[in-house]
Amino acid sequence: MPLSQETKLNSCQPAFLHTDMAQIRIPVSANHLCCQICSEVLRNPATIPCGHNFCMQCICECWDRNKRNNCPCRCPECGHIFPSRPQVIKNTTLAELVRDTQRLDNDRGKRRGQHSGESLHVQKRRRSCSGAGTSGSTLCWRHNSLLDVYCCTDEQIICAVCASTEHGGHRIGCVGEERRRKQEELKNMQTKFKLILQEQEKMWTNLWQILGQIEGEARQTADYCEGMVVSVIDSLQTHYQSVRELIGAQQEAATAQVHSSIKSLKAKMKETKKRDAELDHLAHTDSDVQFLQEWSSLQRVCETEHLHPLHEVSEDPLLPFELTKRAVEQLGTQLEEFCNKEFASISETVNSGEQQETAGEAEDDDIQEGCEESISQSHVFSGVSSTLTEQNVEPTTRAEFLHYACKLTLDPQTAHEDLVVSEGGREVKLRPPQTLKNPAPRYTQRFSHRRQVLCREGLQAERCYYEIEVEGNKAEIALAYKGIDRKSRTPLSAFGGNKKSWSLDRSKHYSVSHRGDSVQLTATPSHHRIGIYLKFKEGTLSFYEVSDSMNFLYMVETTFTEPLYPGFWLGEKCCIRICDLKKDG
Repeated sequence: MPLSQETKLNSCQPAFLHTDMAQIRIPVSANHLCCQICSEVLRNPATIPCGHNFCMQCICECWDRNKRNNCPCRCPECGHIFPSRPQVIKNTTLAELVRDTQRLDNDRGKRRGQHSGESLHVQKRRRSCSGAGTSGSTLCWRHNSLLDVYCCTDEQIICAVCASTEHGGHRIGCVGEERRRKQEELKNMQTKFKLILQEQEKMWTNLWQILGQIEGEARQTADYCEGMVVSVIDSLQTHYQSVRELIGAQQEAATAQVHSSIKSLKAKMKETKKRDAELDHLAHTDSDVQFLQEWSSLQRVCETEHLHPLHEVSEDPLLPFELTKRAVEQLGTQLEEFCNKEFASISETVNSGEQQETAGEAEDDDIQEGCEESISQSHVFSGVSSTLTEQNVEPTTRAEFLHYACKLTLDPQTAHEDLVVSEGGREVKLRPPQTLKNPAPRYTQRFSHRRQVLCREGLQAERCYYEIEVEGNKAEIALAYKGIDRKSRTPLSAFGGNKKSWSLDRSKHYSVSHRGDSVQLTATPSHHRIGIYLKFKEGTLSFYEVSDSMNFLYMVETTFTEPLYPGFWLGEKCCIRICDLKKDG
């Protein structure tokens, strides 16, 4: 049951409670009997460990919402955070106090009804002191004097008599002067609001312009992508036409081969029928002398020409078709896998861009909130510089580097034939010697003469971080453009030996290579885990040894023009593993 209207309005005044037994008056502020969540009188009061009281239903619903939003349980009044959801205890004493207050409030309401006339007179006297007795009146209702004095302490407009009799010791000013001072504050407030409104209108205009650009850009992008896909389809159709021509040539060759065999077989069948007729004629000869004279020569001819087994077609005429189908099937599988991976990479790149854009929008929201808070503090754009400063902070601890962790997988189609990539694409090592005789699958993308391999993912986000573990004495950790030479025997195909790659060489010492030039580092390898931190847009590439701390090795400063693909070179008895940073994070 809620408090009456007057009790709410006068909540700052104590309500007097009395018990039936001791008849003791207990002053209680009505604010203390109200729930800070629903602002109503406590219903089924409950106490939490920090000592504050709320409605049982209100605090339970509040903590349920926090749980759904993955927020900790906290006190809505003092903000104290609990490590786990505490047990809510029903406060029976406070519940009885609320009931007594409500009962007393009802009794007082009845008494006020009986003395409404007297209360109305008191209210008129109070309003007269503030000049509100008559709307727009410039005379004091009590003293009939001019309302030309302003009590700054009580913020009331009074007459000189009221100031001398009832406002002693207060800060008193002139009504006109106080109006000018307040008017100046109002102008300052209007100026600030106009500045904010201008910024909001500018942002509004920009957003509508962007909204119009989105439609055009989406249409243009769709047309561009459609053109690219159509171009690829045209290229596939051209190659398919060449395959059809190849199949036609195979058909002609196989048909000619079979027709030749048919023609040869037809001649043999004709000759066979002829010999069969001669044998039949000789078999029916009555003369023994003639039979014996002709049989010897006829027997030799038959044995020479017809008693040998028939020669079939030299090779299977259907074999070329089978080989063509296998080759096209393999190509189709590779194309499908390639398209799936590349389009997934496109989606990841777009999502990454959207997250960065969302972060930018969040920063704009922070700036807007800072503007609104600054109105009350007389600073319009406070908090913006601190937000920008946080963006430029460089990570120093491994936990901070892990915020920029990216997922990488090795591409077996780029791996040299001496390398073996694990099924999950996270580990590469040398192929065991007993399997080197077995021919590796032929991939056009693989490195032909160097034991190198690239990852599938190209890195071009604003910040990227990954870690690898090295087993063995010699290895190279590199990043390269996709167009790096993979077939040459010259240093142009080596990581760090050209302008398209940068390499950290790990052996007895560390060194960094690019364009064939090498920088010897003073650090010697002491840990097996290497951290690589790339800032693509700023053009920096940093290498770290990772242990309990991040040990800086070297930073490359340049301008990157294409996505960078992580790559590795393996020495003897070497194994490289891409670390799963999600588990570490």
